[in-house]
Amino acid sequence: MKSRHFAQLVALSALWGASFLFIRIASPVMGPLVLAGCRVALAGVTLALIMRGLRQQWPWEHWRELMVLGALSVAVPFLLYAWAALRLPAGYSALLNTTAVVFGTLASAWYKEDTLTVRKLLGCVCGFLGVGLIVRLGPVQPDAATLAAALACVTAAACYGFSTPLMKRATTRMQPLAIAAGIHLAALVLVLPGTVWGWPQARFTPEAMGALLLMGVVTSGLAYWAHVRIIRHVSPVAAMSPVFMIPVFGVTWGHLFLGEALSPGIFMGGALVLLASALVTGFNPLRRRPVVDPAP
Repeated sequence: MKSRHFAQLVALSALWGASFLFIRIASPVMGPLVLAGCRVALAGVTLALIMRGLRQQWPWEHWRELMVLGALSVAVPFLLYAWAALRLPAGYSALLNTTAVVFGTLASAWYKEDTLTVRKLLGCVCGFLGVGLIVRLGPVQPDAATLAAALACVTAAACYGFSTPLMKRATTRMQPLAIAAGIHLAALVLVLPGTVWGWPQARFTPEAMGALLLMGVVTSGLAYWAHVRIIRHVSPVAAMSPVFMIPVFGVTWGHLFLGEALSPGIFMGGALVLLASALVTGFNPLRRRPVVDPAP
């Protein structure tokens, strides 16, 4: 794990941390189906325009692979998190989202894209503890709706976890931009019927439209492209480490833009999250690179 890749993962965490804020604003107004469809469409248009500007070719010959990746990494998680936001506090969604690293660790070992080590498992434990301190989980009534929303978050996290090693393999056959654009186009095909069905009930307030625009263009389109580029150079588990840092930025953005109080455990929790990310990714800024003699 190079320093620049770790810094890029932290920057992605900052972007995705804002997504929980945007979903909380837009989903109750627009509805989960419309929000997911519009978010995917905006991301797809953004990436398609970039592809046209860079004159890259669409990987039509890999459409089956892109459909699978689009379902697992975009369509299903976007729908499930938008629906869960109507029934579950954002803190619980953020905590359950971190299970993606566990699923990704197991899937990467299964696909032989990474190895399962004690250090990575310890990193997962530290990440859970850190996120728990940050989000200040309050009491919720364990009724059927709450349990269903929690199951939706875990299912979405599992989709992220199992899709990441597959995405790693896809980078050996396709360019990162083509993958990012292709999976959003595939996801749009999957979510479009639900979007059309939910459109009459949707409301489009200025706040919801602003949140949608930022999600579609920045936290989905551009961020997914950047993430796929990083996946080419790091292990799948390391590429998933931002999910531990997302709640840190989620709480920070909520404090800066919504005036929400900072939780007492954010500093200790943030330290645990950084430790977890270092353990999972293997990043060590103090490690010295070996000196390689120049070729004669």
